[in-house]
Amino acid sequence: MQLHISPSMRSITISSSNEFIDLMKIKVAARHISYRTLFHTILILAFLLPFVFILTAVVTLEGVNKCSSIDCLGRRIGPRLLGRVDDSERLARDFYKILNEVSTQVIPDGLKLPNSFSQLVSDMKNNHYDAKTFALVLRAMMEKFERDMRELKFAELMNKHFAASSIPKGIHCLSLRLTDEYSSNAHARRQLPSPEFLPVLSDNTHHHFILSTDNILAASVVVSSTVQSSSKPEKIVFHIITDKKTYAGMHSWFALNSVAPAIVEVKGVHQFDWLTRENVPVLEAVESHNGVRNYYHGNHVAGANLAETTPRTFASKLQSRSPKYISLLNHLRIYIPELFPNLDKVVFLDDDIVVQGDLSPLWDIDLGGKVNGAVETCRGEDEWVMSKRLRNYFNFSHPLIAKHLDPEECAWAYGMNVFDLQAWRKTNIRETYHSWLRENLKSNLTMWKLGTLPPALIAFKGHVHIIDSSWHMLGLGYQNMTNIGNVKKAAVIHYNGQSKPWLEIGFEHLRPFWTKYVNYSNDFIKNCHILE
Repeated sequence: MQLHISPSMRSITISSSNEFIDLMKIKVAARHISYRTLFHTILILAFLLPFVFILTAVVTLEGVNKCSSIDCLGRRIGPRLLGRVDDSERLARDFYKILNEVSTQVIPDGLKLPNSFSQLVSDMKNNHYDAKTFALVLRAMMEKFERDMRELKFAELMNKHFAASSIPKGIHCLSLRLTDEYSSNAHARRQLPSPEFLPVLSDNTHHHFILSTDNILAASVVVSSTVQSSSKPEKIVFHIITDKKTYAGMHSWFALNSVAPAIVEVKGVHQFDWLTRENVPVLEAVESHNGVRNYYHGNHVAGANLAETTPRTFASKLQSRSPKYISLLNHLRIYIPELFPNLDKVVFLDDDIVVQGDLSPLWDIDLGGKVNGAVETCRGEDEWVMSKRLRNYFNFSHPLIAKHLDPEECAWAYGMNVFDLQAWRKTNIRETYHSWLRENLKSNLTMWKLGTLPPALIAFKGHVHIIDSSWHMLGLGYQNMTNIGNVKKAAVIHYNGQSKPWLEIGFEHLRPFWTKYVNYSNDFIKNCHILE
């Protein structure tokens, strides 16, 4: 701030230190200033000086480039009015131009790349990089990091596939210990169900559930959650089908862990007289077709062009090559009418589901003469899970597929299905299933890749009654963004996908919905270190 008094003493001017503006100018009418005028002047100065000091301090602190006060207005808009451009803008434009030039250049072979940003800065200082060299090195670094991330992503997917296909040590231990218990403990071998309940196994006034699995722990969760969620547990009858190697352990578990008043029957595949090679040609096909076994058990990377494959596509291909898809237990659902000739209506459940609501009303649903009550999977809030149409499962470049199917037709879900067995027995669903399965084997699996659902989508065509989606929520095994609120409201939640809740790769925030039905106080579970 400066105070200027004219030589003639006719004016007094107060201005800022940089002289851009005059803050106050006092004109004096005569050389002789009266005491009253001087008093008023001093009074005004005393009032204004604090504001002048504050304004000066603000201008000083704000600086030239970031000022916002009136005194800086000229400095901000002056260069623009004069056609001048900020140096930072000019530098940015020059750098964009260099980046565009470098993007089309070939990166020299043997170019040594820094491993980190700090090393890049150090190399710039030591080697005196010009802007073009810096941009070229930066581009090479980015491309290398992208390749490394891509390779790591594919390696992660392969490791996840192996983890999903393996049997956890705790679950394997549980099966072995229960099998040993079957041979040494008569109570573990007791008849299931007790003789007085045998007539109930074919009583159609009860609610019959069918479960096909070789996973004892998963079976225990399905049965426990169904019984605990039911308003009529005394009406529940579970028919559990397992393979020969798991039969003793599965029988032991349910013989030693009653779910009364519900009834449980455990049968091995070997105990069904109807399951012969003549009636189940898929057995012969799977055992004799080398292409099938190589596809599911061979090298999953050999022959795959990873450079032209997205991680999402590769993950889908790996999932479709799970060995479970050539297991007879996975195909058994197509033979339910023959395996249970005395039953009229059943609900089929997968072993990776949890029942959270009463399923009794399913028996009151009128299927309208259809065979299969299922949830469709092409509509819903979750676009990742509920966006499946036939084009997602079939190869429509194959002439047979293109001729018989509509790629835009909505798909439906396995996992929780209401089957009207009386209506089913009047159809040729099983024969159609076998026919298309043979055609796919003849075409070396070029018609579809993914398991048992594609042939079922064809075989059940025209025989499906769509039920409300609240009955069956899918995707908990491959969608970690699942809406928890929707999970809590669903009657059945399905961990379809690789991330099963009993595996280490299961999603932690979705696991509790499954673990709440595991009996961690059970001695077998504790001894096998299956921890909560």
